[in-house]
Amino acid sequence: MTAIKYELIKTCKQTGARLGRVTTPHGSFETPVFMPVGTLATVKTMAPEELKDIGANIILSNTYHLWLRPGEDIVEEAGGLHKFMNWDGSILTDSGGFQVFSLSDMRKIEEKGVHFRNHLSGEKLFLSPEGATKIQNSLGSDIMMAFDECPPYPATYDYMKSSVERTSRWAERCLEAHQKPDQQGLFGIVQGGEYEDLRKQSAQDLISLDFPGYAIGGLSVGEPKDVMNRVLDFTTPLLPDDKPRYLMGVGSPDSLVDGAIRGVDMFDCVLPTRIARNGTCMTSKGRVVVRNAKFARDFTPLDDDCDCYTCRNYTKAYLRHLIKTNETLGIRLTTYHNLYFLVKLMKDVREAIKEDRLGDFRDQFFDQYGFNKPNAKNF
Repeated sequence: MTAIKYELIKTCKQTGARLGRVTTPHGSFETPVFMPVGTLATVKTMAPEELKDIGANIILSNTYHLWLRPGEDIVEEAGGLHKFMNWDGSILTDSGGFQVFSLSDMRKIEEKGVHFRNHLSGEKLFLSPEGATKIQNSLGSDIMMAFDECPPYPATYDYMKSSVERTSRWAERCLEAHQKPDQQGLFGIVQGGEYEDLRKQSAQDLISLDFPGYAIGGLSVGEPKDVMNRVLDFTTPLLPDDKPRYLMGVGSPDSLVDGAIRGVDMFDCVLPTRIARNGTCMTSKGRVVVRNAKFARDFTPLDDDCDCYTCRNYTKAYLRHLIKTNETLGIRLTTYHNLYFLVKLMKDVREAIKEDRLGDFRDQFFDQYGFNKPNAKNF
């Protein structure tokens, strides 16, 4: 018995995008979906009730960071992540692989795993596929990720080939080490950079292991958006129709819509919360940097088309004042808005799929947002 079930509800006749439903031990959610990121068992400045208010049913937490602080043993003793952070919705944990490869300057990759230094203390550490799986079993997330190698962009073909082969071997070891397949679903991660034959090999390797879901990794790591879309064009068709597809680390509004059109079901990114802390907001008319001087006397809402708590109650002038004076409320309000915006965007995407008009929705959204302008400001 698998912990994760996926139901394909409808395919958009205009684009081929998928409307689906994922069921986990902590509930279900419709896809395509954006998942807010709560790295340290908290989505920064947001209480769990507020996440429910904006319509989030699944959030992401980070294995690497929780392993270091407070330690997976403490989380397990508390009854798992859900009880520890008082969140009764679904939780996905990444494997820690991306952080090991991106945060640590000193690392050595070998077949057993990766030697690296703690980015906080400098202490020497080692993480293996078995270790990453054991930590996630202790954390108790609904969806776990296999430990993979995250190559840099760009990477040579030969390097990427050996990396894909290692990731496939590690994926098999993660499956063997997984202690709770009836309580937690383990997803495999397709790698291969921008090389079509390597993506195909990676997908075939993982599909043969019969994971309950598949992630697409190694994108949104610095490559141009047209490269990401091209890779998705030839990667998502390789994946099973009856399993969820998760594009890791992608959260800009245009990429969410374009990813859904290419058959992706799940997305996550720190982008909306990170930029909110600098006063940068996503709106239906494009990017708004609310700390800019031109908003000092702007007594209109952040977004006239948004009905979130922030936009219903506060003006750009007030938000600018809060951000400029480093008031915590300012960060809370901009974070709330940005997450609401992306969750609502995906709700609109799902409605467009139901009505077979996602292509038309994309054209209208891109035009209104300003993505079609020369040198459009994006994230």
